[in-house]
Amino acid sequence: MQAFAGKIQSEGKQYKKVLNDKMKMNKTARETAVKLLLEEYPDAQCALDYDTKFHLLIAVMLSAQTTDVSVNKATPALFAKAPDAFAMAAMDPAELEPYIHSIGMYRQKAKNAVAASKMLVEKYGGEVPGDYEKLVELPGVGRKTANVVLAEAFGQQRIAVDTHVFRLANRIGFVDEPDVLKTELALMKAIPEEHWTAMHHALIFHGRRVCSAKKPACEGCCLAGVCKKNGL
Repeated sequence: MQAFAGKIQSEGKQYKKVLNDKMKMNKTARETAVKLLLEEYPDAQCALDYDTKFHLLIAVMLSAQTTDVSVNKATPALFAKAPDAFAMAAMDPAELEPYIHSIGMYRQKAKNAVAASKMLVEKYGGEVPGDYEKLVELPGVGRKTANVVLAEAFGQQRIAVDTHVFRLANRIGFVDEPDVLKTELALMKAIPEEHWTAMHHALIFHGRRVCSAKKPACEGCCLAGVCKKNGL
C-alpha cells in the first residue's frame, strides 16, 4: 500500500510538471517575448510624478490598489504641504487625510505615511535608505513598494510585482505561479537581470494598452506568436 501511494504521488508530480511546462514558454519563446516587449515599449517608465526619493516613496505607498492617475492628482498639494520627511512626520494623520481623501484606503495610508516619515527622521536623518531590508521595515512598505523605490530612485534592477504584473506574467507564460511572491521569484529566473526593471514597466504598459484583464486585444498583439494565453 505504501509503495502504491508513493507511485501515485510520483505520477502526480510528473503530471503537475507536464501541466506546468504547457503553461510556460520555453527559453527561446521567453527570449523572444522579452525582445518584443522591450521594442514595443522602449519609453515605458514609472507613471508616478515625483521630484525626490521621499516623494517617490510616498507616491508608491499611496498607489496601492488605486490608479497612478489618482495619486498624481493628489500629490502636488500634499508635497507642497509636506515637502520632506521632517514636514510629514510633524503632521497628524487626520491633517494629511484631506489631501488624499480621493484615494482608496486613505485613512490607513495617511497613518502609514506619517509613521514611515517619523521612522525616516528617527533612523535615517530624513533620507530614504537604498536598502531593501530597511525599506520594508517602514510602516506601509511591502515588497512591491520597496522594489519600485530601489529601481527608480537607486537604479537597481528590480521586478516589482503587483496584481497587474502578476496577471500578465502568468497569462503570457513567463511563469506559472499561484501568487505574487512566487511570481516575482520565478520572473527573476525567467528574465535576464539587466532587463528586470524595464520588463516591469513593459508588462504594466502592455497590460494597460493591450492585454486588459477582461478583454485583451490579442489580434495584432506583438506577442501573438509566443503568448500562451493562459486563462483565455
